[in-house]
Amino acid sequence: MKRYAVSFITIIILLVGLIFWNIGSGSISISWDELWNVLMKHTEEGTAYHIIWDIRLPRILAAVMLGGALSISGFLLQTFFGNPIAGPYVLGISSGAKLMVALAMIYLLGRGITISSFGMVAAAFIGSLLAMGFVLLISMKVHRMSLLIVCGILIGYICSAITDICVTFADDSNIVNLHNWSQGSFSGMNWSNILMIFILTLLSFLAAMFLAKPIGAYQMGETYARNMGVNITVLRVSLILLSSLLSACVTAFAGPISFVGIAVPHLIKSATGTAKPLVLIPGCFLGGAVVTLFCDGIARTLFAPTEVSISTVTAVFLVPVVIVMMLRRQEERG
Repeated sequence: MKRYAVSFITIIILLVGLIFWNIGSGSISISWDELWNVLMKHTEEGTAYHIIWDIRLPRILAAVMLGGALSISGFLLQTFFGNPIAGPYVLGISSGAKLMVALAMIYLLGRGITISSFGMVAAAFIGSLLAMGFVLLISMKVHRMSLLIVCGILIGYICSAITDICVTFADDSNIVNLHNWSQGSFSGMNWSNILMIFILTLLSFLAAMFLAKPIGAYQMGETYARNMGVNITVLRVSLILLSSLLSACVTAFAGPISFVGIAVPHLIKSATGTAKPLVLIPGCFLGGAVVTLFCDGIARTLFAPTEVSISTVTAVFLVPVVIVMMLRRQEERG
């Protein structure tokens, strides 16, 4: 219990520190005095106020909530497939969501129709479910999880290729700007987006916590879970829908973000020393928020004012984590 408390307190302190760092850093630096006046004294005058409230705070909150959502999605997928490197990006689920959002936006914007936040999430959810359906069909034919992961990666490449073709040959300037989104970015967030993200993330988090005990039993094996009264079919469907919704929400607003869903659950397991879902689900949310916010800050500030794709940054920092995790797992088996 002491280890849990230390881990959560450390993560929360890191999160608070990163929030203030992200508020003050960027192509235009915000001094502590300006930050204090805007946040504490509610000074509504000057450039600093608009930068903080209209640009940086919505972006920070989006990175926190969507990073947490992506990590929980990865944890649920790893539980469902019983595979430590399963995740929405690797299995092609994020790419399927990206493809459907791009097609919906191209079709509607080409006819002068603006797609709402709910419409983007709905399109992404359909794309996530379709990609997940392909992965499940393959899993029925393939019994080796390594081959399933390879097939998921190939599905992701196909979806990404189709998306890139559609974006490349689009004429509308708004559609061409999809290129930045398709690489993964939190730029352009507004408060209406934040409200939608908050509602979807909160409901999904509560649903995941509600499933914590059945998931814990499922981790012990199907036979044990059935003896504990868990309906395996309902649990599996719930895991699929919930992980797809979380992944869809992330992709709809920020595009595909790589490796957060794979690496963070393992980092939280190592930090807390447990596999209990009641601990890991909130831990994954907070850990995903910290990692995503840190990587987004690097993406914004490293070559400011030029912004780097967040997936590029997450790959640089998180791929080594995945490699080390796989090597350790191999050593344990050997």
